[in-house]
Order: sequence, then structure tokens, then C-alpha cells
Amino acid sequence: MRTFRAGALVSVAVGFVLAMATASGPAAAQVSGVLPSLPAAPETAADAALAMANQLDGAGGGISSKDLIAALEDAALAGQPMALFQLGLMYETGEGVGKDPVKAFGYFSQIADEHADTAPRGVEADIVAQSFLKVGEYYRTGLPEAGIPKNEAYSNKLIMHAASYFGDADAQYKVGELYLDDAELGANPLQSARWLNLAARKGHAGAQAKLGSMLFNGEGIDGDKVEGLMWLTVASRRSAGTIDESWIGDLLNNAMSVASPEQRKRAVELADSLGARFGGQH
Repeated sequence: MRTFRAGALVSVAVGFVLAMATASGPAAAQVSGVLPSLPAAPETAADAALAMANQLDGAGGGISSKDLIAALEDAALAGQPMALFQLGLMYETGEGVGKDPVKAFGYFSQIADEHADTAPRGVEADIVAQSFLKVGEYYRTGLPEAGIPKNEAYSNKLIMHAASYFGDADAQYKVGELYLDDAELGANPLQSARWLNLAARKGHAGAQAKLGSMLFNGEGIDGDKVEGLMWLTVASRRSAGTIDESWIGDLLNNAMSVASPEQRKRAVELADSLGARFGGQH
């Protein structure tokens, strides 16, 4: 997905929900060198929306879970993408509500249906792009209880829209993976590297790691051990403390074990030069 600072979305979301306390119905009334430039500290829309819920819930924001859900539902009825997305995430994960993938799919698909042509920049665009990716993932596996059949071709179309029109880094990473699979978009390492590179430039740690591994090992593309090791180093730093830390660390360690001292030194220097542009870890 296109990546952005979580704080920006959270602050907008907080203002949005709090504004509803004075502007909405009864429920709301209860609420009181290598690359030219790289963005800093990206987070996903999903991360930001969950952070919003955590910030507003209970003692953290003085708003009860019940009141938050009621306020979000009022906003969702008005078609607010941010509220629809937050509710979709809550029902998908069971965060504060009973887990219900049918409801989650409904919220995400409503956003995708009603906002497909949203201008591809800004907070709303990030939410719409993530919704396309979510709906695409549901179609990839199917959701029989919602009458949604498995349809990988349609799934790929939705993911590609998020990747190309919205420039969403998560979607670009997914497309990069699909181009490594004969059963998906067909094994095409050059296309894969292209999409992974787009996501890597936006700070996507997984894309950085897979691109780095392809470059280091020359997997279907012209190899460059220093550049590959640089991307692996950047990815390892950005994935620290996340669920991706282990597998990315394994790729880095394997590459480091066969790289020359000079290659390791140069790669770390390049990674250090990019570190400030990313603004720290993911």
C-alpha cells in the first residue's frame, strides 16, 4: 500500500470521531546515492486504524468501546470511508466486537465499490487502496458464508488496481510475489523485481528483503551483491520487533555469511545513508 505516518491518520481519525460527539445522533452524543529520496517511518492504514481504536478505547481516550462502535456505525451509515474501514478491521480481527468476516467483507467492499476513483493521494486514498487489497484477499480464498466464490483472476485484478492506480506498497509487494509464481501471474523475475522495487522505495520491509535477496543471488535478474546486501540490511533494521523480523534476518545472515568483507562494509555504508531518509525502524 502507499505508506504514510500513522500519526497523521490517527490524528485525523481522532478529530473525526470526537467531532461526531457534537454533530451526530444519540450514539455520538455519548462520546466526549542509490535512491533519490525515501519517505520516513511508514505505517499501513490497518496499523493506523487499529492505533486509533486503541487510543480512543476505554481509559486511553475516555471513550468506551460501546460508544466508539456506535459512533463509527453512525459514520459508516453516512458512508465515511474511515469509519467503514475501522469497522471492517474490527470485525475481521474480532477487536472489540465478535469476529465476523462477512461483515468485514461488506465494509471493505463498500469502500472499494463507492470510492474506486478516489484521487490516488492522501489519507482516504490509503484506506481505499487497503480496502481493494482486503477484498482481493477475500476473493483469493473465497468466502462461502457471504456467497463469495474463490476467484483468483478477479483477486489479481483488484490487487493490481491498488498497486498501479493507488501506488499501494502492500499491493505492489503482493504483485511482486505473484510474478514469482507460475500458477499466479507467471514466473517473471524482471516484473517481480520491478514491483518489489516500487514497494521497497516506499519503505516496505518485506519488499526490500525479497528484492535484496534477488539482487544478491542474481535470481532471474542481473545480480548486484552490494545493492542486494544493502536492501537486506535496511529491511532487517526496519523489521525489528515485527512478525517479519525472523525470516528477513535469516536472509540477511545467509547473505552476510558469503559476502566479502568489502561487500559487507560497502552495503552497510549505503544502508546507513538511507536510514535517515526512512526515519527509523518500521
